[in-house]
Formats: sequence, structure tokens, C-alpha cells
Amino acid sequence: MNQREIYLAGGCFWGTEAYLKRIPGVLETEVGYANSTVADPSYKEVCSGETGAAEAVRVTYDADVLPLPLLLAAYLRTVDPFSLNRQGNDRGTQYRTGIYWIDDADRAAAISALVSLARTSAENPRIEAAPLANFSPAEAYHQDYLGRNPFGYCHVNLADARVFVEEHAADFAIADRGYTRPSDEEIRDSLTPEAFEVTQEAATDRPHAHPYDQQFEDGIYVDVVTGEPLFSARDKFDAGCGWPSFARPLAESVVKESVDESISGMPRVEVRSVVGDSHLGHVFMDGPVELGGQRYCINGNALRFIPADRLEAEGYGYLRDVVSQ
Repeated sequence: MNQREIYLAGGCFWGTEAYLKRIPGVLETEVGYANSTVADPSYKEVCSGETGAAEAVRVTYDADVLPLPLLLAAYLRTVDPFSLNRQGNDRGTQYRTGIYWIDDADRAAAISALVSLARTSAENPRIEAAPLANFSPAEAYHQDYLGRNPFGYCHVNLADARVFVEEHAADFAIADRGYTRPSDEEIRDSLTPEAFEVTQEAATDRPHAHPYDQQFEDGIYVDVVTGEPLFSARDKFDAGCGWPSFARPLAESVVKESVDESISGMPRVEVRSVVGDSHLGHVFMDGPVELGGQRYCINGNALRFIPADRLEAEGYGYLRDVVSQ
């Protein structure tokens, strides 16, 4: 078990807690008050709006079952990310949204989730993302409130938790396989010079140079460094740009995004693999509308193709049903 903690504020903590408790891999939850300027505030003090605290949920989870990007994707289903200090019928700074971490290694996943949200919505989310300053457990009657009072007030659609799990079957399946990043020496020894430059030094393939650009055979594309599945041929299209293009990743939790300002005056959104931290390429919002409008422009040298008839032999048979949908 890879036990981790994150603190999530999503308005009234009753609903946020009840939703997240329904997600596989969540081990324990506790509602409370995050980042208060007053030590151990009471609910009444927090409701005054004078403590600076946010109603939040401490989530303890098994990262081997539920990677943080997937947990954050579930959390984002519970909030209006563009509303400031208001969720549902609740208003006030204590009902603001926020992602607070205790391990700085979690910062990248939080920022990636918000960058992706801003990119696809063309609107900046109003969700705080910062290290946790402090957390005080709420009063006992608030803990698992909706579990004990199933008809209590809730601004969250709790039935959506089951839908979320069904829609993210590939994410849970991939997480269960436990892909890991090799050592730097192993990476250098196993890759071609071109693949090393792309994945480890953020180089770019020459356009129209890699055979994957015009390959449309059924199968999946995996990280050349770790073998983690990244894209499905069912989502591949010919963008005419000279690089393999996909409408979406195979699973939401296998890629991360960040703002790339390496070209002056032309900020882009970089895409990297989560486990291997391999540079893959960039994502743009000029893809086919009928496929969702996204174009993941990926370097062929960052990928390894697994044909559909080789999935079982290569250890990817567990994805056959997902890929064939």
C-alpha cells in the first residue's frame, strides 16, 4: 500500500467527503478546517468568515490504486471550479475551493489539473493550489455526516461517483499494474539517441519524419521509457502537422500538463507522462470538433506501438476491452 494524504476544499465538506468516500482507493476521510489564522477554530468561528479557514477534507488514499491525478479528477466533478467563495447554496470564504498538499511532490499533479481545466474551458479556475498551512478536525457531528444522515443537505451529486468510476475504468486498470520509472542509467542504455533527446531533454522530432505519423493500425501507444499505456489508436487522427496526433490520452491519469514558455512570446502546454516524466509533446485546442477539439501533438520517438494482436503477448491484455470500446 502506497498511503498518501491530500486536503481538498470543495464548499460544504459534507458532500465532498461523501463523494470521495465512494471512490476506490480512498482509505480514510476526515472533515475539518484548512489554513485558518485562528488555532483550532470552531464551526461557529469558521462561519463568521473571520478565521480565513476553508471547509476541507483530509483524504488518505492508496496511490497504487488511486493515483493523485485520478483523485483530483474525481474532486473536480464535485465543484464549480469557476465560482469564487460559493458552492451550491453556500457562500463565504469558508466555502472556497482549494487543493492543499503536504508533500511538494504533489504540487505538479495539482497544477497539471488546473492547467488542463483552464485550457479546455478557456477560463481560469478559481481553485486555490498551495501547501497546507494547517488543518483542524471539525466537530464530531460533522464527520461522515451524510453517511449518518443520508437525507441531509448536499450540493454534490453523489450518484455521479459511480459514473466516474465506470468512466475511468482504464485509469484504475493501469494504476493496478504499478508501472515504474527505471534509473537514469537504465533509461540512457535502453533508448535510442533520438528517443533519449526527446523524452529526457525535451527535443522535438522532425515533422513527417517518424513512421508513427501516418500509422493508423489498431493498437496502443505506450511510454518508450516505462511501458505505461498512453494513447489508443482509436483516438488517433491525421492532423497534417507531421507528428502523431490524438484526440485524448488513453486514460486521464497517465499524462500531466504544464505551461511551456521555452519559445518567447508563444506559451504552449507541454504534455509529459506521469510515471516516467517523459517529455511527450504539446496539446492544442485545434483538433477535430467531432472528437472533442483537442490535439495531443506527440513525438513518435517518445512512444512504442503495441499492435492489437500483440496486446496479450506484451502484457496489455487487460486493456483489450477498454481499447475496443
